[in-house]
Amino acid sequence: MSEMSFEQMLEESLKTIRNGEVVEGTVIDVKPDEIILNIGYKSDGIISRSEYTNEPNVDLTTVVKVGDTLSAKVVKVNDGEGQVVLSYKRLAAEKGSKRLEEAFENKEVLTAKVAQVLAGGVCVVVDETRVFIPASLISDTYEKDLAKFKDQEIDFVITEFDPKKRRIIGNRKTLLVSQKEEAQKELFGKIAVGDVVEGTVKNVTDFGAFIDLGGVDGLLHISEMSWGRVESPKKVFTVGQTVRVYIKSISETKVALSMKFDDENPWKDAEIKYAVGNVVTGKVARMTDFGAFVELAPGVDALLHVSQISKDHVEKPADALTVGQEVEAKVVDFNVEEKKISLSIKALFAPEEPEVKEESDEDVADVNIEEVASAIEE
Repeated sequence: MSEMSFEQMLEESLKTIRNGEVVEGTVIDVKPDEIILNIGYKSDGIISRSEYTNEPNVDLTTVVKVGDTLSAKVVKVNDGEGQVVLSYKRLAAEKGSKRLEEAFENKEVLTAKVAQVLAGGVCVVVDETRVFIPASLISDTYEKDLAKFKDQEIDFVITEFDPKKRRIIGNRKTLLVSQKEEAQKELFGKIAVGDVVEGTVKNVTDFGAFIDLGGVDGLLHISEMSWGRVESPKKVFTVGQTVRVYIKSISETKVALSMKFDDENPWKDAEIKYAVGNVVTGKVARMTDFGAFVELAPGVDALLHVSQISKDHVEKPADALTVGQEVEAKVVDFNVEEKKISLSIKALFAPEEPEVKEESDEDVADVNIEEVASAIEE
């Protein structure tokens, strides 16, 4: 039996490996795009950047250092140059897949950063395993711009797991719905009609604004925004603005809000301020064919009928008045129940005395002479 050479004995002492096997090694060199491992084999193992992570352009010298111990999967025993091709991410993906399977079965809440935004949803990566979250499951409301989720850490659960078809689906919506229900339950246990609360403007529409009260959105209708007239809510409120409101009504999960506080009610002392006979000042707010509405205070409009605009005849209000013009008028009617006030500018002027013609002595003489003549003739 012939003796083995030193090289043969060394080779025999080294372990054998095969494709698909998991090996452990020590990092002996690191380059920005490559890691070299001593795996106790006749050749060193090489992990390229693309086989280390799915993240592009990562400098491997920033994540691994010489002396670190790594486990990797054998992709190819000989790459043609005598080196062993290894994959760190494939082994991590297998571990990640197992991790996700357990999370799916246990309905565990996971947290991961959004790695990619697609047309129909986003992708997150858990231990090098991709999870797809469809756009319909990323939020409890419609999200037009998914790009805002890029690099954002989000919570989700796995609602579908089929690694053979590479179909692992995440769901964030169900968590948000559950959280909102809990917040609603807590809030409804604390609030009551008449309570004054603070909220944040969440959305503004043509008919009102939705106010986040902390788990429940309340509607502040345009008619409840002010005692005065509000032409457009978008000119008054902005998203994110903090507002003070009071709860007008609660119906199941719907909350109606108001900013028309009683202590600010302009009609509170109206019977005194606008009593019949009082002279008041206001601005022309708007006009119709039959008259002009004069704003005496925010929320208090009075009618100045076309027949009361001037002592002279006025065909239509626009012939004598302009919107924004300040006018002085007298209150001629006040109805507290219907909150109606009627004004008159014409009433400010004293009625004209009828013209009396003074008779001269000559006229008197003429009349007397005529009367006498007539009597003589008779």
